[in-house]
Amino acid sequence: MKIAVAGIGVAGAYLMNQLSDNHDIHVVGFERMKEEEHDAVCAWATSKNVMVDYTRKCGLDFDNYILHDGKKMSVDLGESKHVDIGLRGMVSYDKLKLIQDMIKGTEINYGKAPKKDNLESDFDLIIDSTGFHRNYLPKLDYEMWIPCVQYKVKYNSNNNIPYDDFYLKGFPSMSGYFWYFPLGNGYAHIGAGDFTRKNHNLFVEHFLKKYKCEIIKKNGRPVRISPPLKSEPFYDGRKSIGVGESIGTVYPLLGEGIIPSTICADLFVNNLNDFKTYRKQVLKHFDIYPLVFKFILMKITGTFNLVKNSLDLLRIYHHMKNNQDRYGMEVKIADMMKVSSI
Repeated sequence: MKIAVAGIGVAGAYLMNQLSDNHDIHVVGFERMKEEEHDAVCAWATSKNVMVDYTRKCGLDFDNYILHDGKKMSVDLGESKHVDIGLRGMVSYDKLKLIQDMIKGTEINYGKAPKKDNLESDFDLIIDSTGFHRNYLPKLDYEMWIPCVQYKVKYNSNNNIPYDDFYLKGFPSMSGYFWYFPLGNGYAHIGAGDFTRKNHNLFVEHFLKKYKCEIIKKNGRPVRISPPLKSEPFYDGRKSIGVGESIGTVYPLLGEGIIPSTICADLFVNNLNDFKTYRKQVLKHFDIYPLVFKFILMKITGTFNLVKNSLDLLRIYHHMKNNQDRYGMEVKIADMMKVSSI
């Protein structure tokens, strides 16, 4: 069986690693970026509690990639309000290095984004892990996405480092947030995303002026927050099937896609020959996402009512409370109420 993996991000790299071990499969990766320009676009924060197991499946030790082990996340809610969230496994890590090690020894074609017809003539299956672009799947009738911008920066002295741990600044109506994630040795990722397209660029520019630093790299891209339920079809009925963000596996509340995209890739590997079961397992595993998406949409549009929608908020809270290790943070109802009030 010949399989093409299009898009070598976190999901694509995991798929290349796991499928290359199958002697009945010839798998080839395609990455539109040139090899020297290949990058892992996101803030590089995740829960080590989960990633340890997935990297072990790839024959790697996640501890070797950790850059900063978080203890506290400070969340600025505006109007002199903030919450300090205790962390229990949230880290920043060298995502690009982990991806490079996952795909070591596999066949990757860099600087290439082949047309669908060309891939269909050469391969039995096309796995679309192109993220937001969803290049090989049917276009969605409706979706929601958030534009994001990010900088990798370097602070030249300890006295000039803005924060020594994770920091978030929430935008009004939960339309997005600014992030500061330490990467160790004076490096950090700073960036922001905002659905209204009003706050993120301005806030980042203001932050860069306030805290002088060396800009190492700038990138930006939209992030799909529509859940899997609203990102169907996963399969085009011919040869293309989606994995990861291409089918909506970004957690809408946090804009976090590393772990869910890896989980989705693992579900696919386990159901390689049964797309119906794969679809059912994806929808089941991410069944809280439509509710979270509804909550975010109501906040952004100003239709959320704490009394009418309190049960929805409680369901989201219980989900995160029961999965604190998964999210790498302590989840408290008081903090949830404060965050939902902005």
